[in-house]
Order: sequence, then structure tokens, then C-alpha cells
Amino acid sequence: MRRFCIITNSDKAANYEMANNIVEYIEENGGQCIIMENKMSTSVNIRHFTDVAQMPEDVECAIVLGGDGTMIQAAIDLVHRDIPIIGVNTGNLGFLTEVDKQNIEPALERLLRDDFTIESRIMLKETEYFRQPDSKSSCYALNDIVVSKRGSGRLITVKVYLNDELADIYRADGLIISTPTGSTGYNLSAGGPVLVPHLHATIVTPICAHSLNKRSLIVDAEDKITLEIGQTKDVGEDLATVMADGRNVGDVSTGDRLVIQVPGARTKLIKLSGIGFYERMREKLNGN
Repeated sequence: MRRFCIITNSDKAANYEMANNIVEYIEENGGQCIIMENKMSTSVNIRHFTDVAQMPEDVECAIVLGGDGTMIQAAIDLVHRDIPIIGVNTGNLGFLTEVDKQNIEPALERLLRDDFTIESRIMLKETEYFRQPDSKSSCYALNDIVVSKRGSGRLITVKVYLNDELADIYRADGLIISTPTGSTGYNLSAGGPVLVPHLHATIVTPICAHSLNKRSLIVDAEDKITLEIGQTKDVGEDLATVMADGRNVGDVSTGDRLVIQVPGARTKLIKLSGIGFYERMREKLNGN
């Protein structure tokens, strides 16, 4: 690799200094690198922080400075560019980031001599209710899409269809549709299972289900998942909010249907460390 871009919150002085140091190192070693402008824009409730139209076509790798949130946002912004991403952890948990900030130069050296592997991670896309003509404004997620009750009100009822067949009905605070990448996030906190990243599967996990026998479903990533907002009480609609990777994308109510599928687009994560998934999970989640 010789052509890079850097994505970071340049408003943070430490990140901006680090980005400039990376540019200097890459250029001194025969590469090219630009720092992308960090500027929020919104298209039909979908936030973007990187204007990919300003990214040169020949960029081979995006270096993301930040924590998991910055990595996820970069994955969404770059969903149509098919550019591998590597994260430098300047945050706390850093489950998706590959490089600690004290190891930046050895990591850059390996990138410049193509000494790395790439993991392909599936994503989610809501294809009906929030569908927009402009694909840049479509509702993508790397971790999860969450339907949760609006405000502090009563439970909501969500009917789950798999390939148009009714699979289950949940009365709960909400429902999480998670990728294997997102399985260690909100899904895990809600009692869902952890999946290894390469599995071609998605997880349906209720949030505080009003039944002891309601558990997560693991389904094939080829399955179309349809969520229909039901009506829990005879009087009044169920009101819910839809979140994609923590971004509020809109509200739904009784009778509304969301269709969630795994698109052809993938997120490519560059791996350098040789640390396996289980070791990283022990380190990040168990502290050993």
C-alpha cells in the first residue's frame, strides 16, 4: 500500500497532531497520505462525518483515529468505497481498533510493505421503511439496528418474520438485530450470544422481554428479517424509535414494518496483531 487517508475528529488537538505525524512518516517512506475533513452532514436523518466525494479514487486504505464509535462511523461513511480500514485506538474499549497509539510506526511500516490480513465483516441495511433514492442516505449499520420503546412508556409488541414467515412475537422494551461484529455490544448487554466475526449470521435479541422463555434467535444472514410494530394495549398505539449503530434514524408506530437484510457491501478491517478473536474478547471484556 502506498496511498492512504486519515479519518479522525480533527477538533481534538491530540488526534490532529497524531494525524500529522502519520502523514509525515508515510511520506518520508515513499507513500501518500491526506487528512480528510471532519464535518458533520445529515441526509434524511443519516449522519455522515466524512465526505467520500472528496476522497481521491486511488486511496487504498483508511486509517481511523479514535475509538469504536469513530470506526463504526467511518465504516458507514465508506460503505460504497470498498476501502479497507485500520483503527488506531485513542479511546477506551477499542474492540474494533487494531493498533494502540504507542505502536503506530511499526503498524505503518507493515502497511507500507503489505504485511497484513483483511477481515470482511457483514453489515445490516433497512431496505423498506427508511429507504431513500440516494444510497448515501440509506440506513446501514455495522453493529446493530435497534427498535426500542419511545420514551418511558409501556412495552411494545414486535412481530418478527423470517422470509415472510412469522417466527415469534416479542413484548419487550425493544428488539436488537445484531451482526457478529455487534454481538459484543448492546446484544451482549441484553443477554444475547457472542458470535465469532466471520459467521454469516445475524442475531435477534429482545430487550427486557416480558416473558421468561423469550431468548435470542440466530438466523442465516441470507434471511430477510421483517419487524412489524404491533399493539400491546387495546387503546393507543405502540410507539418506538429506530436506531442504527446508536444513530437515531426515525420513529415508527403500530402497523409500521421494517425490512432488515444483509447487503452486498462489506466492511473490510485490516488485521496486524495476530491476536485472535477469543484472546481479544478475554482482554477487552474480562480484563485478562
